[in-house]
Amino acid sequence: SVQVVIVPCGITASMKEADRRSLLSSCEQLEKDLKDKGLRVKGDYRDNYSPGWKFNHWELKGVPVRVELGPKDLKQQQLVAARRDTGEKLTLKRETATQQLADLLEDIHRSMLNQATEDLVSHTKQTKDWAQFCSLLDEKNIILSPFCGDTACEDRIKKDSARDDATLEPGAPAMGAKSLCIPNEQLEAILPGDKCIHPACNKKPQFYTLFGRSY
Repeated sequence: SVQVVIVPCGITASMKEADRRSLLSSCEQLEKDLKDKGLRVKGDYRDNYSPGWKFNHWELKGVPVRVELGPKDLKQQQLVAARRDTGEKLTLKRETATQQLADLLEDIHRSMLNQATEDLVSHTKQTKDWAQFCSLLDEKNIILSPFCGDTACEDRIKKDSARDDATLEPGAPAMGAKSLCIPNEQLEAILPGDKCIHPACNKKPQFYTLFGRSY
C-alpha cells in the first residue's frame, strides 16, 4: 500500500529550529510532488523513533523504495533512495527525483518479475516417470506429469510422494505432491501409450497436470 517512504535524517537536539522546519518542509513537498505523480507515498515524521528504527520498520513492511533526506542533502539539492530488492542506494538530484523515483519503481517491478519468472521456469520440470517425479519433487521443483484426473489417484500420489525419512532436518518439507492446476495450454498432447504418473493407476491420463509440494 506504500510504494515510497520518506524518512528525514540528521535531526538532532542541537539542530536549529529553522533548519529543522526547512528539512521537514522539504520532505513534505517531496511527498506532495510524488503523490501528484500518482505514487503511494508516506512521510515518516515521528520524532520518537530514530531513522535506523524507521528504516527497519518500513523494510519489514516491504516498502520498495526508502527516501532519506538530511541537512547535507538539502544543501546539495539531492536525496538518497534505497531499493529494498537489492539494497542499492542511489543519489538523485532533487529537481529530477520525482520522475526518477517513478522510473525506479518500474525498474524494481521489472527486475522482480523477471527474477520470479526465471525461478518459475527453471523449477518447472516435466516427467512421466514416478521415481523421477519424486526425485524432482525433493529438489523443490513443480512438475508437469500425465494424470488421470481421479481424486482417489491424487490422494495416492500425495501419500506415496511424501517423505517420512527420520533423517530429515526439522522443518524440512515432507508433504506429498498435490495438484496445483491443469494448464490451459498443454505442453504436449497425451500419447496413446502414456500412463498416469502414479505407477499403480491403470486409468488413461487425461491431461498434463502441474504438481507441487506445499511448504
